[in-house]
Amino acid sequence: MDNTTIIAAASIVTAGITMGAGVLGPAMGQGRAVSSALTSLAQQPDAAPTITRTLFVGLAMIESMAIYCFVVSMILLFANPFWNHVIAAVATK
Repeated sequence: MDNTTIIAAASIVTAGITMGAGVLGPAMGQGRAVSSALTSLAQQPDAAPTITRTLFVGLAMIESMAIYCFVVSMILLFANPFWNHVIAAVATK
């Protein structure tokens, strides 16, 4: 395999691992947050607006981690900074 193929394969594998690991954590966190919010709502129905508002802000913060992982994987696939280095190395040979 040449250098370009190795960089392409490494980018694709790394993007897949990034998305897999980056989505697992936020999914578990969102599940726990919703579970805790529902428990709190069952115990304190009068505090529903406050709990709901806080839940949605927390879910947005948790989801931002998954979005960052998605952005990193897209950078690895479509705007990889190593491509220019590999192409320049191949051009000099």
